[in-house]
Amino acid sequence: MAVQHDLIVIGAGPGGYVAAIRAAQLGLNVAVIEREPALGGTCLRIGCIPSKALLEASERYHEVSHGLEDFGVKVQGVELDLARMLKKKDAVVGTLTGGVAFLFKKHRITRYAGHGRITGAGRVQVEGDKPEELTAKHIVIATGSKPAAIRGVTFDGDRIGASTEALSYPEVPKHLVVIGAGYIGLELGSVWRRLGAKVTVVEYLDRILPGMDLEIAEEAERIFEKQGIEIKLDTGVTAARVDGNQVIVELGDKEPITCDRLLVAVGRLPMTENLGLESVGIALDPRGRIPIDEQFRTYVEGIYAIGDVVRGPMLAHKASEEGIACVEQIVTGFGHVNYDAIPGIVYTHPEIATVGKTEDELTEKKIPYNKGVFPFSANGRARALGDFQGRVKMLAHAETDRILGVHIIGPRAGDLIAEAAVAIEFGASAEDLARSTHAHPTLSEALKEAALGVLGRAIHI
Repeated sequence: MAVQHDLIVIGAGPGGYVAAIRAAQLGLNVAVIEREPALGGTCLRIGCIPSKALLEASERYHEVSHGLEDFGVKVQGVELDLARMLKKKDAVVGTLTGGVAFLFKKHRITRYAGHGRITGAGRVQVEGDKPEELTAKHIVIATGSKPAAIRGVTFDGDRIGASTEALSYPEVPKHLVVIGAGYIGLELGSVWRRLGAKVTVVEYLDRILPGMDLEIAEEAERIFEKQGIEIKLDTGVTAARVDGNQVIVELGDKEPITCDRLLVAVGRLPMTENLGLESVGIALDPRGRIPIDEQFRTYVEGIYAIGDVVRGPMLAHKASEEGIACVEQIVTGFGHVNYDAIPGIVYTHPEIATVGKTEDELTEKKIPYNKGVFPFSANGRARALGDFQGRVKMLAHAETDRILGVHIIGPRAGDLIAEAAVAIEFGASAEDLARSTHAHPTLSEALKEAALGVLGRAIHI
């Protein structure tokens, strides 16, 4: 006999588990199907969280190893204990995935271990050690994404791998080659560069960080190269093969590269295999995503989709917001995500953060705008931190002064972008932000000054 619930969520990542919790808060009887032993999805287990733990640890190691004498701190005998660093990373992951399990228990969410496959309208089969048939009026697909591969390069789980393998290399590579100059490639390349590896980033396009504001990306490229990361643009990888403990990376008619680790970071693909979509007549779009309307509904009544399996940026927080909006739509009839106010962050050093429209997008769409730019080198707090590379760039509509986009490269950009996201969410103008009092001395004063710059009256530059 099938087990009945009000809502079944397939996938327990940042979209699925957040949707389940919100649905339980709204009074639904919720089931979640997850095939991995730990909850939290790619983000918590093998993505956002472990990578940030390694970024933080490697940055501290690099900072201590390469000099604090400007601060009057002398350090000797610094050693890298990679095994302990990786153990710390795993402990952070374990704590947070355990926290999700606690939240499921708190909200009385039923968890089924296995693979979820839709067998008909309102019906899902749990395939695993304990098969179950479930029924529910509403089904939310939140199965996330997986690393994309490229032709001519086969993952071997050791020398050639994706981000999962790069989070747990047993030793620091002598030479790491990264295919792809996006968020993941630059973050993990930065980790291993700080720990002593030679790092070469190979990018097919003529720029790094595609989709991000070009001026900010170009500044980031200069900074990364100063940090010792070699970047090869306009370069395609045609093949890669393992030769003993080395990898030979073929670059078409260019000189091949020999390295000891190869990280493929060319993006991610929706995980929609074996979900039973064909059983209910749901066809994928040309990019392998599940088509939805503005209320996250698929072609089929009662079936919804969120996160990396649908259109939009593949970001954990985007999935979470969609999960909340989706179940609120189901229960209350209201739920909304403002896609213009979703920030993106690259957790390198310096951090890079963006929200809203880029200058290229505004130019292409012929939207009139004013621009304000303020460098961290003129910010007192940044100077005191000894970390003053980068700038804040603000774009506002030339006629209404409404903030359209904010792009930051500099210290703690990932935290600073939150103010800009809130400003865009509430339709604030540059004048609004410029007239808001910012504590002194803080890094956030750079946003105020950029807003003043939009108006042509920056104070400290």
